[in-house]
Amino acid sequence: MNLIRGLHNLSDLSLSESAVTIGAFDGVHRGHQEVLGHLKREANARKLTTTVITFEPLPGEFLFPDRAPPRLMTFREKFTALAEQGIDNLLCLRFNNPLRAMSPRAFVEDIFVKGLNARYIAFGDDFRFGKDRAGDLAFTESLGAEFGYEVVPTSTFDFAGERVSSTRIRASLVDADFVQAADLLGKPFKLSGKVLKGKQLGRTIGSPTANIALKRVKSPLHGVYAVRVSGGGLTEAPGVANVGVRPTVNDGMLANLEVHLLNFNGDLYGERLDVEFMTKLRDEKKFDSLDALKTAIAADQQAARQWHASHPVT
Repeated sequence: MNLIRGLHNLSDLSLSESAVTIGAFDGVHRGHQEVLGHLKREANARKLTTTVITFEPLPGEFLFPDRAPPRLMTFREKFTALAEQGIDNLLCLRFNNPLRAMSPRAFVEDIFVKGLNARYIAFGDDFRFGKDRAGDLAFTESLGAEFGYEVVPTSTFDFAGERVSSTRIRASLVDADFVQAADLLGKPFKLSGKVLKGKQLGRTIGSPTANIALKRVKSPLHGVYAVRVSGGGLTEAPGVANVGVRPTVNDGMLANLEVHLLNFNGDLYGERLDVEFMTKLRDEKKFDSLDALKTAIAADQQAARQWHASHPVT
């Protein structure tokens, strides 16, 4: 998949005629997959390439950084997921004040038409773009005859009688309902990242951990979980993970992911790991002392061992 970073890079390209959709695509869940499947079918019928437009940061993160919901995916994970869906081009627009100030007509003309050579455009009727969020599906359709493209709304995708959405998936994760989250995503929920050298506190209290960079301010999960870990030569290795801000050691406000592998003593620094969450063991808690923390960690590891023993990988 071809990645186009920023509006300024569109002027250097000469893209073939394209079928285009636009949105946050956080999670690339089954609803998104339905949209992408539709886009590919229509593009194939018209002999067009497929292009997805998304944003960094996400609009909510730029406009309301303290209130923005936690991401289901980093940009890297989103890129990989969209590539796996067979999309030809990904245009990542920097969401900032100049983009917000762009008139809806300029957005359509400069991005959809001149930039992406769009001949088919599909997105939800609740999506807004341009200055004062005045651009929408109806506005885009009103310019179709002038610029020579077709516009269609994308349909919602329901599961168990409700619309599939990133918000619904986040709620499933808060409830630790990983079966439902996987049903909505179309695959198990995972957090991924590179193992970094931390403060190595875990080693001093008898529980070495792999500290994984989350690349997000907030995590959609908080607590202690039984997990399976892949990457760095591991395949679904049993482990226990803590996701949170480590309140006992006053580690700040950014979310951390720490994984203790139950049957592993090697070096994973620099490796990229995928952590699949299986069941929640407890909420994150601040302990009065490191000794109390050590006791809790030992109990967590025992609970994780018991869960993994009763749920072997098949």
